[in-house]
Amino acid sequence: MPRFAVVVRFCVVVLALALPGVAARAQAPALEAMMADRVIGKADAPITIVEYASLTCSHCAAFHKDTLPSLKQNWIDTGKAKLVFRDFPLDGLALRASMMARCLPQERYFPVVDVLFKNQEGWSRARDPLAALSATGRLSGLSQDGFDACMKNEELQKAILARAFEGQQQHKIEATPSFVIQGELFRGAASYEELDRVLKKVSPGG
Repeated sequence: MPRFAVVVRFCVVVLALALPGVAARAQAPALEAMMADRVIGKADAPITIVEYASLTCSHCAAFHKDTLPSLKQNWIDTGKAKLVFRDFPLDGLALRASMMARCLPQERYFPVVDVLFKNQEGWSRARDPLAALSATGRLSGLSQDGFDACMKNEELQKAILARAFEGQQQHKIEATPSFVIQGELFRGAASYEELDRVLKKVSPGG
């Protein structure tokens, strides 16, 4: 069974087991801040790119290392587009990495995501991946106690899985990376040239 199918099934199980009060508790200020959209670019940019990614996905890492810099330079930094990052963890380790990143202050979120993607092979294949994740968290200001508390935050875990399940239901997300550009789904690790063509088509004024 493909890994994404396992994750989606896991989402369904988690949500089915959740108590009725979970939805209400999910609106608590702390969790609400943790789950707020992480966005690169200006809030009023006319084009929205939603990226669904897993922190253990090698194709996602390649996109962030090889494609995102050009996308950022030509479309995001110029105010023509913004990128919304959505977690779609393909396995338990990716889920833990997503949790760790969201336990950091928002201004440290993308720097640590960048580190996780750049060093993905090292921490994800470490003998003790959680210890490697914890070390990355400490470099970003998250203490060991803070990391341990983060890993035990069941509400955060459920919220991340619920967001992934929502993406699967609303946009038919089944694998990573996947991009939703102005509401249209594009699957796979698209090159900058491919994304540039799409963005030019949807850009105001053509």
